Amino acid sequence: MKTEIVTIRKLDPPESVSDKLSYAGEIIRQGGLVAFPTETVYGLGGDALNPESSRKIYAAKGRPSDIR
Repeated sequence: MKTEIVTIRKLDPPESVSDKLSYAGEIIRQGGLVAFPTETVYGLGGDALNPESSRKIYAAKGRPSDIR
């Protein structure tokens, strides 16, 4: 998996934030994964309707899966 870090900061101009969120959406549409902070831990998101995305999430977390 290729890792790329894209950071959204409070002071980023709105168009920059919009561009970055659109980019994250495109990664998900292409079957990739996006990590994002929550209150306590980081979340890992992908396209729930794409079996390959689900496999990638299990692999990234090092967890077993029943997905074939």
